[in-house]
Amino acid sequence: MISQLGRYEIISELGQGAMGVVYKARDPLIERLVAIKTINLSLAQEEKEEYEARFYQEAKAAGRLSHPNIVTIYDVGKCGDIAYIAMEFLEGRELRDILDDGRHLPVDQVLDLVAQVARGLAYAHENGVVHRDVKPANIMVVRDDHVKITDFGIARMATSAVRTQTGMVLGSPKYMSPEQVMGKKIDQRSDVFSLGVMLYEMLAGQAPFAGENINAIMYQTLNTVPPPPSTLNPAVPEMLDFIVAKALAKNVDDRYPDASEFAMDLRACRDTMPRSRDRVGVVNPPPPSRTQIPDAIPAMGLAEADAEESKPVATMGLSALFDSSEATMRLAAMTTSPEETEAVAKTLKVGRITDTVNINAIPTAKLQAGARPTPAPVSQGEAERKPSKSGNLLLIIIVLLVLAGVVSLFFF
Repeated sequence: MISQLGRYEIISELGQGAMGVVYKARDPLIERLVAIKTINLSLAQEEKEEYEARFYQEAKAAGRLSHPNIVTIYDVGKCGDIAYIAMEFLEGRELRDILDDGRHLPVDQVLDLVAQVARGLAYAHENGVVHRDVKPANIMVVRDDHVKITDFGIARMATSAVRTQTGMVLGSPKYMSPEQVMGKKIDQRSDVFSLGVMLYEMLAGQAPFAGENINAIMYQTLNTVPPPPSTLNPAVPEMLDFIVAKALAKNVDDRYPDASEFAMDLRACRDTMPRSRDRVGVVNPPPPSRTQIPDAIPAMGLAEADAEESKPVATMGLSALFDSSEATMRLAAMTTSPEETEAVAKTLKVGRITDTVNINAIPTAKLQAGARPTPAPVSQGEAERKPSKSGNLLLIIIVLLVLAGVVSLFFF
């Protein structure tokens, strides 16, 4: 193992890839740990030029991106026949390793992780960078389930000098989009498809397109529609089946137009789900054991539960008809007394329901199950002037009971 690359002091080897080695190193100038990705350029001249150009393309592509979900590039250089990139040192695990553990991640945890990837890709796309090789091996999960996208080595930039040869396929077959398989021009929607494949695999426990060889995988990518992930994992909600299907659409025009919309739907689906109690600690070590009173509830757990309960619930599919004062009046007229309805009308400063809407004309299909009207606030003076009928009845019953008691004491 080499001991020095440029000014960087090599500490250990982290892994080996198809084109080079990744090292853990130290930058002595600022005492910072870095990861050094290298490529051996001792190749034939034509191959050397291509690989070197693609290698520096990764540095340019990732180096111009500054986002919490994308690995940070610090430096690029060359030492003899070795080119290298110094980047953020990440203490965590590849998503590929986590999935290979064979454990099903809870659905809400999957959505949290994939939504982060989608947000990082959306930022890259906004800056003219298409990753082209989105897969679990290029996703790092660090502390607190924070996600980092790595390896922009075959990314396509609008100003790139590296051209894909006719018929040459770049990417990992199992995660490639149909347009990649056919060697067509690609854009950000190809990354959306690849992320959809990754999402499907995380939910269902198996890839949507599989085969004994590359040709079989590519055929399925072009022609096969996989079963909904909920058929393989009952914990997957129906809404998520639709999200996955849209991401995996064969026709690019039927797919999410960009990763930001994909991320928004993932977060909306996540917000409809409670936080699972059995989330898998993919990176963080288990907390130290401590003596606890039986049946005690940790204070942190209460705080997390309160925070979760306070989150707004997504209303995907809710008609705009019910996001209005008129809708509130309609619901009030159906579920409350005329007096309470008039109080709601005064609060919302709208006319009486009989003046604004014909209740009998409202299609029942438009009513949302479980909908409740917003209670109208009543001032103290108004409450004193208009006591409720139930309150009067209770007062009469109490008086009668007291009188009955007095009479019984007098005679017995």
